[in-house]
Amino acid sequence: MRMLRCPPLITTACMTTRQLDKTYDPKAVEARWYHTWIDRGYFHASPDHPGVPYSIVIPPPNVTGSLHVGHALNHSLQDILIRWRRMQGRNTLWLPGTDHAGIATQNVVEKQLLAEGSSRDSLGRDRFIERIWQWKATSGNKIISQQKQLGESCDWNRLRFTMDDGLSKAVIEVFVRLHEDGLMYRGERLINWCPRCLTALSDIEVEHEEIKGKLYHIRYPLADDPTAHLTVATTRPETLLGDMAVAVHPEDSRHNRLVGRHVLLPLTTRRIPVVADPILVDLEFGTGAVKITPAHDFNDFEAGERHRLSRLSLYDEQAKMASSALRDAEVEENLRLQLEMKPVQKARTLVVAALTDRGLLEKTEDHKMALGHCYRCKTIVEPYLSPQWFVKIHPLAEPAIKAVETGAIRIIPEGWKNNYLGWMREIKDWCVSRQIWWGHQIPAWYCLTCNADSVLTRHTQESTDEAGKRERIVITKNARPIVARSAPTTCPTCGGTNLLRDPDVLDTWFSSGLWPFSTLGWPEQTPELKTYYPTSTLVTGLDILFFWVARMIMLGLKFMGDVPFRDVYIHALVRDAEGQKMSKSKGNVIDPLHVMDQFGTDALRFTLASMASPGRDVRLAEERIEGYRNFANKIWNAARFAHMHLDKPRMSKPVSERSFPDRWIISRLNHTVRLVNDELDAYRFDRAALALYQFMWHEYCDWYLELIKPALQDTAAEGAETTRQTLAETLEIIMRLLHPFMPFITEEIWQALPHEGDSVMTRPYPAAVAAWAAPDMEENFALLEQTVSLLRTARVLLTYPPAQPIRFAVTHDDPARRRQVEALHPHIAHLGRGVIEQDSGGSAVKRLRMVTEGLTVAITVADDVDVQKALDRLLKQTDEQAKEIGRLEGKLGNADFTAKAPPEVIADHQQRLRTLRGDQTILASSAAQLRAMLEA
Repeated sequence: MRMLRCPPLITTACMTTRQLDKTYDPKAVEARWYHTWIDRGYFHASPDHPGVPYSIVIPPPNVTGSLHVGHALNHSLQDILIRWRRMQGRNTLWLPGTDHAGIATQNVVEKQLLAEGSSRDSLGRDRFIERIWQWKATSGNKIISQQKQLGESCDWNRLRFTMDDGLSKAVIEVFVRLHEDGLMYRGERLINWCPRCLTALSDIEVEHEEIKGKLYHIRYPLADDPTAHLTVATTRPETLLGDMAVAVHPEDSRHNRLVGRHVLLPLTTRRIPVVADPILVDLEFGTGAVKITPAHDFNDFEAGERHRLSRLSLYDEQAKMASSALRDAEVEENLRLQLEMKPVQKARTLVVAALTDRGLLEKTEDHKMALGHCYRCKTIVEPYLSPQWFVKIHPLAEPAIKAVETGAIRIIPEGWKNNYLGWMREIKDWCVSRQIWWGHQIPAWYCLTCNADSVLTRHTQESTDEAGKRERIVITKNARPIVARSAPTTCPTCGGTNLLRDPDVLDTWFSSGLWPFSTLGWPEQTPELKTYYPTSTLVTGLDILFFWVARMIMLGLKFMGDVPFRDVYIHALVRDAEGQKMSKSKGNVIDPLHVMDQFGTDALRFTLASMASPGRDVRLAEERIEGYRNFANKIWNAARFAHMHLDKPRMSKPVSERSFPDRWIISRLNHTVRLVNDELDAYRFDRAALALYQFMWHEYCDWYLELIKPALQDTAAEGAETTRQTLAETLEIIMRLLHPFMPFITEEIWQALPHEGDSVMTRPYPAAVAAWAAPDMEENFALLEQTVSLLRTARVLLTYPPAQPIRFAVTHDDPARRRQVEALHPHIAHLGRGVIEQDSGGSAVKRLRMVTEGLTVAITVADDVDVQKALDRLLKQTDEQAKEIGRLEGKLGNADFTAKAPPEVIADHQQRLRTLRGDQTILASSAAQLRAMLEA
């Protein structure tokens, strides 16, 4: 912060001719300045920049996406950080990009083909992928233009895409190296499977919806005593045909005597064992006996591993009962014939009917349960036993755990640290293959001679027409892959040349997991990689802490030997004003594009920053955005007021020689500068925004501009030239201070102020200066504010119109404070809109004396004042405040509230309570005086 040193940074010669319109028009300003910033290259990063690097890689939005309010929050916070650090002189890089979004993008283009009477299968893989690239070229960058509308200062020259050549090269390199290190393998495990999309899904691609299901209590007869049975409760009776055991808790006296014995599996000719499993069985749920179906439930799969049980998958890839599986399950013949090729729901109906006929269904009861659906096509997702590519995760997870434990990576708020560590310690191998066409095709090939029995071609018929026919290559778990960086020409085993590339593609999270270093040019050792890695901060939502953040940490440590970022800031979710999740079906979605158009981008950005409190969701309402639009108008009007006076002579003096209002506002500005920098450093965007709002609206506009009006209006007044200089300097500093939050309005105003440089965003960010602190001036102002507040309270109480001059006296019990009050008389008279007179203390003149902390303000009560109405008004106010005091005392006395509420909320409540109690004392005294006047 340099403005107020001598020689002054601002001189009269720097006065611009740009005028400010009567009202602020965000649309015109935003379009003009964003293009100017781009054209001048202000966002461009260079490894040669001398500043300390500060870099952020943007969480890449899906190429199919449109800017939603979650993006607006995430990107606004990142832009605040980048603009702040850039103005501090750091070598900043904010690297933008988009994600190819495998399943989502493929579905978009498939729907287009369907509308044209075509399909991806009729096009074939190569032509289908060409079609997707065409779609991306015309429609895939819509979100980029929307990000620019938000004012994002990314280095757009470095825009990356997860499927571009450089990133694709990095993906192949990582895959091959993981395979060479024994960390990438092909195996058969249980995965999430969409029977419609015919692909594996990640956990985040499965949306769970609570439904009213059923809990079926089924009798499993004991093999050595069929007259006795063990009752098992399940929500999926149709999968019992694939049961491999029944588990009970070893401490359950009801069932533990049966451990080691066998039961007859209903509807089949098989016997299965009873095993003890304290992990799988919950003593409080169901009957205490749980069936283990390793091929159809994730928990059962793990239990099967513990007990070395075999696995039997009942369904085919379309979630229909497979004939061969039913035979392997030894299902009764009549039932087997009924079940063949039946989908899940139909199979359940048939199995329940068969159990009922045989007297094996004990009872059925309603049961709420979460059912997973494919996030794109909404089909019910099935746990499916399938050969897939997996990353052996524990060797990668251990250093990633250590990085957070040791503080090499900070997770902010720290409360999420334990969530991360808990998940990482229980992490399972990562399924990275997907059975779709759009994405990074796995760099593995199969020799069709060596794998003649392991590479199969299957056809599925999804509809009756030819377009519904789909050919699929099925590669069994026994196939032996050839993993290579480029296509091999011969088989290293037999020398054959008949090779087939693995048709699967990689999970989208695999390529985005490389984002912090692949976007900087890895595996090449580029200047960007050397300069900007590790990146400084990652701003993200909690929902992808595990799916993306954790994987970036693991892969960054593995391939770069260092963490991918130093800080992970996790912001809250944006909900509606009632705390409900936004959804189109509820009609409660706030469209950021709409509110930017209606209220201006700066208003939206400042709203989101002000509500970004750690650990609490953002409850957003358009009324809040409108409120900060009013804040923008307040700033604009203050600038127009200043502009009217800045063409008159100005003179700079050392801060210590300036007037009381000037020294006070400089001190308060200095305090705000320090506070905003500290809060941004702590990622407390909300508190930084609040500090800016409180200072600009209340201290600067409501107090300082009012205090200096006499000096500005009287050109001959002593110190007027210095006051105009202070006005110019402080407003210019405020624009720089506000710029990261509200880039457009601050640029427009800054250009109209005396300034140096071409843009506010290229000027230094304000830094506190110790010499500007003036505690004595702040003490004087506190006394002034206290006096004026009492005057305003009395004015309202006695119904004096705002413009009506009043007569009053003011004094203080403390002699030193009394001298301060006397020195402040001109300002008190101006702000109090009255005439100060002596208070003799006699009864000749009716006066209402308001006393607080030794300060006495005695207001002359005019003869035309209705004292009774004033007393009634005061008593009503007293009652209202008493209720509020009771409410606050109740909350602060509630142990549950004080244990859960953030410290700043408790502190705010305590301060509010102290203020109200002080007010009650003043009001009680005033009431007594008014009663005395009525009785006189």
